[in-house]
Amino acid sequence: MKILFACGGTAGHINPAIATANYIKKRHPDAGILFIGSPKGMEARLVREAGFDFAPVEIKGIQRRLTWHNVWYNFSSLLLLTTCWGKIRHVLERFSPDAVVGTGGYVSGPVLRLASKMGVKTVAHESNAYPGVTTRLVAKTADKVLLAVPEAADYLECRNPPVVTGSPVREEILFADRDAARKKLGVGERVCILSFGGSLGAERINRAMAQVVAHFAPTGRTHHIHATGSYGVQLFPDCLAELGAEINGDAHMDIREYIRDMADCLAAADLVICRAGAMTLTELEAAGRASILIPSPNVAENHQYRNAVVLQNHDAAVVIEEKELTGDRLIAAIETLLNHPQQLARLGQNAAQLALIDANERIYQEIMELLKKEA
Repeated sequence: MKILFACGGTAGHINPAIATANYIKKRHPDAGILFIGSPKGMEARLVREAGFDFAPVEIKGIQRRLTWHNVWYNFSSLLLLTTCWGKIRHVLERFSPDAVVGTGGYVSGPVLRLASKMGVKTVAHESNAYPGVTTRLVAKTADKVLLAVPEAADYLECRNPPVVTGSPVREEILFADRDAARKKLGVGERVCILSFGGSLGAERINRAMAQVVAHFAPTGRTHHIHATGSYGVQLFPDCLAELGAEINGDAHMDIREYIRDMADCLAAADLVICRAGAMTLTELEAAGRASILIPSPNVAENHQYRNAVVLQNHDAAVVIEEKELTGDRLIAAIETLLNHPQQLARLGQNAAQLALIDANERIYQEIMELLKKEA
């Protein structure tokens, strides 16, 4: 059995593919697994770090905002698109996969379309509530379309009825021990708030979170873990200084650049404040955590807002759009939840009900079913 994975661009596209590949490899150690993506994209590093072979094919997306820089960028993107087909065909002919699985990103579209034309079985997986352009295009020809949430089906024209499988979840998230995590992180009996705005760090979130930390730190009510991101390393302490807040030496104010132990932090948290990327929400649901979601407005087709609304409609999260975000607004939302612990618990319970914690197995079974039909 040989399977080619096409993914790229963001961790939300790449990590589900790696998780699925790992799951297949555990059950079929002799299976041939190959990834295809851009040599300049995040996928080139993450795939190799996960121990899988990687076939590079350079391809870029289209910038929708009209500027002179983007005009030239789009011209080079179109040039790469016209030249990538031969390289993709070479990979398909050389590897000869039994199936091609695309999880999103610019490379997925050309790979799945060409594979389908060559008679190779294709599977498209969509993690977002509002499918990306790639999924909307390949859904018309893919043998199987797998969805993280049922709401995504409303925006697709599929060759075959789509199947809701959920998105793969890292095993360390599923099996993290809450008591052990809280002890390890020194939370004690306090309410634990976990907040982050991405690896780079979002200025609006950092400024608002500085007000939150300044408000709660003197009260002794909370243990706060906040990741500033690389852009917020200096901004965050500057904001605290402007507010006259002093947290140096406070063991319950855990401010760091990145969160490298997300499984422990999620397990320990009572409330999570974050963006609404598909992978993040999948992990929130798997962990059963209440959340205040601040969708990024700087993403294609505002898909993070649509992701967040799914949880909000199921009473599983509070949503604050970035254009409405202020420190005072965020503090008020947190105070409401802390003062009504039953509401905080209900959000977490409802999030857990949305989780499909066996997504790995569901996706695996759909791929196996397709291969059996082929055989």
